[in-house]
Amino acid sequence: MDILKKRYHIFLNMLPNILQIILNVSLVILAIIMSFLLIMELIDFSHILLANEKADYNLYLANILIFFLYFEFISMIVKYFRENYHFPMRYFLYIGITAMIRQIIVEHDDAMKTLFYSLVILILIIGYFIMNVTPRQRPEGK
Repeated sequence: MDILKKRYHIFLNMLPNILQIILNVSLVILAIIMSFLLIMELIDFSHILLANEKADYNLYLANILIFFLYFEFISMIVKYFRENYHFPMRYFLYIGITAMIRQIIVEHDDAMKTLFYSLVILILIIGYFIMNVTPRQRPEGK
């Protein structure tokens, strides 16, 4: 019975490390995929710019914002590894604000939806402001 308890405690001590490795490998794979998509978005955007068709500014803005969404997600993954496996909350807010702006640009036909999207952006900005004026209290690492 004592051997079983020892093995159980060893397993419990190893489990967070195993899960952290799985998470890190998954994030690296995700970063590689998103980098590929970022490059593909640049290629698509260059095709749009070089085409001799009538300029559709909504399409330009939507593609630029998609590019920045990929860029922000990749930046967030880089920050995760640089800040000792911690996602800064401000990156989630940046991504949310950018996504909502893109949504307004793409779907601006319905005034009520546009108003709601604008309110979401306002709430995210207020959250960002509160986060910046609040002192940072982080638990000390072991």
